[in-house]
Amino acid sequence: MKKSIEVYHWIPRILCILAILFVSMFALDAFAPGLTFGQQILDFLMHLIPSFVLIALLVVAWKWEYMGGIIFIIIGVVLSPPIFIKNYHMNNSILMSLLVILMITVPFIIVGILFLVSHKKKKNELSITR
Repeated sequence: MKKSIEVYHWIPRILCILAILFVSMFALDAFAPGLTFGQQILDFLMHLIPSFVLIALLVVAWKWEYMGGIIFIIIGVVLSPPIFIKNYHMNNSILMSLLVILMITVPFIIVGILFLVSHKKKKNELSITR
């Protein structure tokens, strides 16, 4: 593989892992005083369900970049309105809600686009070498 194709290969994967780690940090709020250790672990695992789903989708995208790119774009676009509405009702600030969208869903849209770009670059490289 050419150096540029390797960069396009790894950037979406690394960014997706970082975005999943960021989303996973929100599960740490499951540890609250007054709950037993078992309840806290159960709550923690429940809060990690979105991260587990995203990891499964990353595995799909790792193998099939085109399909993974489309899936990540759809996830980002579809989840943006409900996350915006939920945050707007919590803080009554459009700017704050947009910043939350920017931090949570936009990275997955970018990852999806990068997976599609990677797929396209590899496809073009194969057609050039043939």
